[in-house]
Amino acid sequence: MNTHSPRAMAGSTRLMAGLYGLKPWYAARLRPVRQALVAWHVPPGALTGSGVLFAAGAGAAIAGLPPGLLCGAAVTALLAARLACANLDGGVAREGGRTTRFGAVTNELGDRAADLAALAGCIALAPSALVAAAGLAATLPSWISLAGTAAGAPRVQGGPVGKTERCLLLVLAAFTGAAVAVLAVIAVGSVLTAAFRLHRIWSLTRENPATPATGAAR
Repeated sequence: MNTHSPRAMAGSTRLMAGLYGLKPWYAARLRPVRQALVAWHVPPGALTGSGVLFAAGAGAAIAGLPPGLLCGAAVTALLAARLACANLDGGVAREGGRTTRFGAVTNELGDRAADLAALAGCIALAPSALVAAAGLAATLPSWISLAGTAAGAPRVQGGPVGKTERCLLLVLAAFTGAAVAVLAVIAVGSVLTAAFRLHRIWSLTRENPATPATGAAR
């Protein structure tokens, strides 16, 4: 059997895309909300900030509520809102004609801040060193992707533990209290995701090795 056939390779690519592959479907479901926000002239930055606040609320729920149904339900709702805001802010900016270069910066910073705010809540359930390690590892996939775009490659997404997977793992921790195991999975999975993206960027830059104008000699 040829494991390198186009069909096998396509299947592998979809698998490694993770839940990010559902983004177009999710964006389509949010279209009425996005259109209403554009009509109401809601600033995209307000959505980015709201996403950080929802994530911080999820972190506070993990830290302040005993693991179980109530904590799990609260964290599920708050992180669902956080993901919705992360999906809506860029769409509202594009459809409302309000895209700016600095908006792209605040969007990235908002995503990183939201991740760290949610993960910080686990400090009540797990050693602080493990929480810090998971938080640092969780930022790696995005930094790798941004480094790739700086080198002229397309923005690379996907991998086993991206933003959506991290949210689902935190929901699991909220329901079960298994924060140590969840943080370990986030840390290891994020490193693997960063490695997957780095390999994709390496492949893309090999296919098109031209040095971008913004590159600096090192």
